[in-house]
Amino acid sequence: MAVLAEQSGVSRAMIGKIERGDVQPTAALLAKLSAALGLTLSELIARAEGDERRLVRAAEQPVWVDPDSGYRRRAVSPAGGRPLELVEVELPPGAEVPLAAGTYAFLHQQIWVLAGHLRFHEDAVVHELAAGDCLQLGPAADCVFANPGPLPCRYLVALVKR
Repeated sequence: MAVLAEQSGVSRAMIGKIERGDVQPTAALLAKLSAALGLTLSELIARAEGDERRLVRAAEQPVWVDPDSGYRRRAVSPAGGRPLELVEVELPPGAEVPLAAGTYAFLHQQIWVLAGHLRFHEDAVVHELAAGDCLQLGPAADCVFANPGPLPCRYLVALVKR
């Protein structure tokens, strides 16, 4: 646990609370832990659930909600669907989710907006994305997913390990 704490920047006490189910971790916290383990967030969740199916029906796709932002993340791809992973996200109006560069440095990602408006901060660069727009992320940088609109924003993230 000490090594994971050091590599992720998450305290041993917090990791212990997560393991015991005493707290519900945020998206940013889970991203730090999964990156330190060299896993995507979906892989981390699938391993915790022991799920290795090749077909996952829509009603069975795991959904996780960030307790801080209301960010809703649905793992579309089967857990064993490497190397490609698809994740559908719904970001409530006014919500912001920051992610540190290290949490996705080992991934190639594209963001495809399905509905609404996504303001994506990629370090100092801000991308305004509308339904149908697709952004390929550049080199790892601190980023923020933000929904400045009055309606939920739905987008798909396609991930491939480097």
